[in-house]
This record gives sequence, C-alpha cells and structure tokens, in this order.
Amino acid sequence: MAEHTPNSRTAPLDPRHRDRVFRRVVLRTVPFITIVYVIAWMDRVNVGFAKLTMLDDLSWSEAVYGAGAGIFFLGYFLCEVPSNLLLERIGARRTIMRIALGWGVVSVAMAWVTAPWHFYVLRFLQGAFEAGLHPGIILYLTYWLPAHRRGKAVAVCMSASPLAMLIGSPLAGFIMEHTDGLLGHADWQWLFVIEGVPSVLLGLLAFFLLTDRPRDAKWLTMDERAFVERELSREAEAGSGREHSLRGLLRLRTTWVLILTLFCVITSNATLSFYGPSLVADAGFTDLATLGWIMSGVFALGWVGMLVNGWWSDRRREARRHTAWAAATGAVGLVLAAVAQQAGSSLGVLAALALSACGTMGAIPVFWSLPPRYLSGTALAAGVALINSCANLAGYFAPQFLGSMKANTGSYSLGLLVIAGVELIGVVLIFLFIKKEKTPSAPATPSTPVAQQFVE
Repeated sequence: MAEHTPNSRTAPLDPRHRDRVFRRVVLRTVPFITIVYVIAWMDRVNVGFAKLTMLDDLSWSEAVYGAGAGIFFLGYFLCEVPSNLLLERIGARRTIMRIALGWGVVSVAMAWVTAPWHFYVLRFLQGAFEAGLHPGIILYLTYWLPAHRRGKAVAVCMSASPLAMLIGSPLAGFIMEHTDGLLGHADWQWLFVIEGVPSVLLGLLAFFLLTDRPRDAKWLTMDERAFVERELSREAEAGSGREHSLRGLLRLRTTWVLILTLFCVITSNATLSFYGPSLVADAGFTDLATLGWIMSGVFALGWVGMLVNGWWSDRRREARRHTAWAAATGAVGLVLAAVAQQAGSSLGVLAALALSACGTMGAIPVFWSLPPRYLSGTALAAGVALINSCANLAGYFAPQFLGSMKANTGSYSLGLLVIAGVELIGVVLIFLFIKKEKTPSAPATPSTPVAQQFVE
C-alpha cells in the first residue's frame, strides 16, 4: 500500500466530526461499487437461467453447460492477481472502468453463441475481464477505511451476490417470459443483451464517479483528507508484525489455509448460483416467472444472512467462529436439500436451499476480515487477489461435477452431499489452523492500534 502523508499541523477533529467524515466516505464509495458488483454478479450467473431454454435451442448437453459455466473461473484465476496489482498502480477508476466495459461487451456477445467453443471462449473472457473486481473492492476499501470501520462496508459490498440473485432472478424470468421470439431472437439471447448493456454504462460512469485515494478527494476539506490519511497511516504503522512481501506471502502457511477454506465455501456458493434454478425446476416449479421469484426469495435470505452475520461479527469483534458456523449452516442446508429431493418434498428442497444460501453467503464477507490479520501493504493487495482467484477455481469444478453427477445418476442428490462435505472441510480448517482473535473490551479508537485486536 502506498505511504500516506498526513499533514501533522492539522488540528485534530472532534469525535462527531470524525464519524461524519467516514460516513461521507462510505456514502461516496460503497453504494456505487456495490451497484457495479451487483451487475457483475447478474451477468456472471444469468447463464443459469439462460440454460433453461438455451440447451434445447442449441442441442447442448448438461456437460457442455457445466464446462462453460465453470471455465469462467479459469479466466478469473489467471487474471485476478495482475488486475489487483495494476489497481494498486493505476487506481480504481481506470481499473473498474476496464473491468466493467470488458465484461459488458462479452456478456452481450453471449447472445450469439452457436457452438460450444463459442460459449467456452466467451465465458473464459468474461472471467478474465471480471477478474480483479472482488479483490479490487476489498483493496480499494483499505485505501479509505481503517479496519475497525471496514467490516460493515465489506459486508454491504459483498451482499451484491445475494442482491443480484434477489433482483436478477425475477428479472431474468420476466425478460425470458416476455421476449421469446421478439425480433426473431430467443428469450435467452435477449437476457444476455438486456443485462449486458448496463455494465458498459457503469464502466463509463466509474471513471467520473470514483476517487482513487483520500488525497484526491475534492469532496473532503483539507483537514478531513489529512485526518483520513492520518488514520490509515496509524493503522499501517500498527501492522508492522504482518507480512508485507510477495515472497513472504507465498511462504506463509496461513495464506494456503485461507485459500483452501474459501475454496470449500465457494464450492457451495457456486452450486447455489449455477444450479439453484435447476434444483428448483427439478422440484416441480417449471414456470419461469414463478421460478424467478422463488430464487429471489432464496437469495433474499442469503442477503439477510450476509448482513446479519457481518453486523454481528463486527459487534463481537470476532470473525473466525462467525465464518465457520455460517459455513456449517450452509453445508447442512445442502444435505437437507439432497434428502428432500430424494423424498420428493418440493417445499423441503426450497427451505433447504434457503438455509444453505443464508449460511454460505453469510460466511463470505466475514471471511474477508481474516486476511488483514496476517497481511498488509503489497502482500495484502496480492494476497486478497491470490486467495480469491485460487478459491474461485471451485466455481470451475463445482458446476462440472454436479452436471456430471446429474448425467450419471439422474439426480442431483449425491452431488449435493459431496459438495456439503467439501464445505464442512472448510469449517474444520478454520477451527484447526486459524487462531482465535483477542476480543477487546471496547471498540478500537485512534489511540488503540488496530493490530492489538488480533493474535498475529
């Protein structure tokens, strides 16, 4: 992270003014990047709805879909670390503009795929362009908010995933129900076009609406800019016991434990994202509009789980157990979904999927409170990207695995049980290898070094 150079001659701000400054920072940064992330998620997973008619129209198998859905994460894996290092160098405005423009154009182009290899290439490119958005947001927030003010902001940004499902599921159902045959194009083609265009527009807006660093914020006074940079500088000094170098990042055992842990959680999350609509359709809800509203309800509970677990984790100043128990809840939901499917209980499947979404999605934003306990500076920039990119390879394997299990067994049940077991492995890793936090008796203040909150 670049050095902050606060003006030591600036008079200190009173506590109420400090809170107002950071409230203004949050309102200027968090809403826009959350909207960008919502649209990114909608473009990433709308293929789950397009699949419902796309496969028949193109005479593709479940295996083709699973490979195409998953190959997105290969592009994501290869380009994420370079993207985050580039963000540190050229700033968030240019990086997010590049990301959104690229994936928006590719999303629109998905409407004209005719052969499996077209699908594979475009999904790979979509992943490559979107790479860096998630870790870029995490890194960007470290430029603006100290750790003790960052948890809730991260939770709101990461809630983009369930929000995208909440909004995108009924929207996708509506688009597909009302556009089939319009101007000679299929419903799934219109879905890709209509949901791809906003990404292009947001990419253009990013350049004008985002501010790279506090020192560039003309919407803050000079005293306020100096105060924000002073807070961040104090936190950087307090983090002297953390890993700073790229070489040290790769040698640190905790880095690989965090990668494996998130991989296990993302395995479940990718299953819900890419096969949720298919699981609901298998339960007997085949009407597209109804299916869209059902998935919206499932992910609404995921959104609630994400916000509540993030809020409670911040309140308790504890991330380890909050991550683990949420992931365990997600795994139990998948087991119950498999059992309900075998028993032929449609409502049981829906309730189990909602429970799984609540737990799995609730674990993700709290998980991201763990890496800054061990990393800072350039190691944090690269580490967040490395953890996210490697872990998101689960999004490549999970859809292919579940598609193959469905093709070979005629049911999703066995595949769901295996994926639940993988998520439980993540829970075990947290309890075995991630140290407990020290719980401070009072919230962190500028005079309480942030590093003292954690076991280094």
